[in-house]
Amino acid sequence: MKFSARLAALLLPVLLSATAAHALPASATGRGCHLPGSEEPLRCLSVKVPFDYAAPAKTMDIHVTLAPAFRESAQPDPLFILAGGPGQAGSDLLPMLDTVFRRVRATRDIVFIDQRGTGLSGKLDCASKPEHEAMSDAQLEKVAADCITSLGKHFAAYTTANAARDIEMVRKAIGYGQINLWGGSYGTRLGQEYARAFPSQVRSLVLDGVAAPDQIIPAGGVDGKAALDGLFRACANDRACNQAFPALRSEFDALVMRLGAGPVDVSLANPRTTLPLRESMTRARFLSTVHSVLYSPLDSRRLPYMIHSAHQGRWEPFVARRNASGDFATDGPMAMGLYVAVVCAEDYSRLTQQIADDDARASLLAVANVKQMGTMCKAARVPPVPLRAPARIDAPVLMLSGALDPVTPPRRAEAAGKHMARAQHVVVTHAGHGISPLGCGPRLLRTFLDDPAQKLDAKCLSEIPAPTFQVGSAGPHP
Repeated sequence: MKFSARLAALLLPVLLSATAAHALPASATGRGCHLPGSEEPLRCLSVKVPFDYAAPAKTMDIHVTLAPAFRESAQPDPLFILAGGPGQAGSDLLPMLDTVFRRVRATRDIVFIDQRGTGLSGKLDCASKPEHEAMSDAQLEKVAADCITSLGKHFAAYTTANAARDIEMVRKAIGYGQINLWGGSYGTRLGQEYARAFPSQVRSLVLDGVAAPDQIIPAGGVDGKAALDGLFRACANDRACNQAFPALRSEFDALVMRLGAGPVDVSLANPRTTLPLRESMTRARFLSTVHSVLYSPLDSRRLPYMIHSAHQGRWEPFVARRNASGDFATDGPMAMGLYVAVVCAEDYSRLTQQIADDDARASLLAVANVKQMGTMCKAARVPPVPLRAPARIDAPVLMLSGALDPVTPPRRAEAAGKHMARAQHVVVTHAGHGISPLGCGPRLLRTFLDDPAQKLDAKCLSEIPAPTFQVGSAGPHP
């Protein structure tokens, strides 16, 4: 990502708007910037941190985007935003500024950090290309492994522990005292790491989609299967869905068996360009798409229609959804190199054969991911990071979980909560991966941050209805 070409023309409005905001520490003024995802000019800072904290002579720059509080009488403790992945940058979450965090911003600065190796902090990128669509799984694995090797980085420096130290450097560079942390998905791991490394600096934490301290990211078969089984049950209990797809589970099993015997060649018009497209649908690609769809209940309610269509030989809806997460005209937001650096060091290194076998027996959704990570980790050659016994977190914590989450379901938050002295856990029945944007979520964030010690009344989240199922090409039924 680069700054807008209109930055010079916007500089004067930036400076004028700065005078309307509350007073910030002098070191936080930074420079005016206009970034994708935000219509207003914000402040951008570059904070130098040691590349390797054991040998601090070599430094790197961490990009920080600061959205000042609206009110002059703002609270002194800001909210730091920690993105997911690993591989997503804080600046990728800027669209949430005017939705999820708008109420919080009324009284607090919002600070987005591009974690080392992401976004504008030296993104470790492996770009997607149009020709990748036609490659086999083996070819794609080789392309990705070659890219990881070509990055030529010392991946051992890109750990969660170092990212936590970077947060502390940012806090001190700007001049804040205690801070609040909001972390989503992998960001919850980073938030917990920071709270344990710098406990006196943490006023409160909001953890959305909580990763347990001992969770191994690639071994997600059990949680994925639970979410998929829940979807099948929901369809069977829904009159319209069950009527349209009475044999949904058996159709899914038949597709898995068919693809297990060999790839299916799919010929269709490219959903993006309408040009002829030939694609080889493998079992791994099919299952990985199913797993990604399960993240969002709204998205997953389209899955029965997609499965049924594919079973009937109409792969267009499935391929269109599979390609929706990647537009080859632009760089994707995820930094594959950072994902590999963190997961290989902190997760894959703890993945024993027994754990992998148990996960594979529990669900087909885990097998492809484990195999692919093996190839990536060989290319990265990153040393393992041993799992430490988690210290207790004393700061108030709000944990948010979706009952339908296929990767960080409520049981993960319950495991994390065993190491927290003052944790509140809210489970939302009809939600998946990510609670903060839903319904009254933004208001509850503000309520919690205003008084983290108080019991939060989150009944309003139970009012979120289950999305309706899509039963035909026209979309979800009324």
